[in-house]
Amino acid sequence: MKSEISPDIPAVAPLASRFAEPTEDNIRELVYAFYDRVRADALLGPAFEQKLAGRWDEHLPKMCVFWGSLVLGAKQYRGNVQQAHMPLAGIEPRHFSRWLFLFLDTVESRYEPAAAVRFMEPALRIAQSLQLSKFGWDYQIPAEQQALLKRIAPRRRPRDEHERPRGEPFPTKIIGKSGDDD
Repeated sequence: MKSEISPDIPAVAPLASRFAEPTEDNIRELVYAFYDRVRADALLGPAFEQKLAGRWDEHLPKMCVFWGSLVLGAKQYRGNVQQAHMPLAGIEPRHFSRWLFLFLDTVESRYEPAAAVRFMEPALRIAQSLQLSKFGWDYQIPAEQQALLKRIAPRRRPRDEHERPRGEPFPTKIIGKSGDDD
């Protein structure tokens, strides 16, 4: 099965029965399934392996706590996402696009739409923040990421067109930038 967003990456077949609500157990399944895909991916695998070689058994439980904290409100994660990702050399916009595609595709294959959005929105905010931090405030979001955002947009609650400043492609406001900066 090929993906409509990224034809070179096979999409994951949905579970026979998707989860209606996230739980610690199904978040663990999600995290491990996602990172199995990351490790096997020709682009992301080497980048992650450069940082996590020999430490996957430490990293994956930390990611389960991280996503549980975001999605379940568990507030157990202690760490600095920006700081953890800054030392990664050779990371380009295409790495973010691929990470987002794999993550969103894995989430959609496991969760009903209302539950999936609970993962997707934080994932997009995190990607936005990391990219702006890495590439600067003038960074333009790549077309493939715009396609990912369009794919999710129909699942979001409708917004007043004036709620998000023009030219800001993400579903959340960029901190420190107002709509008057255009």
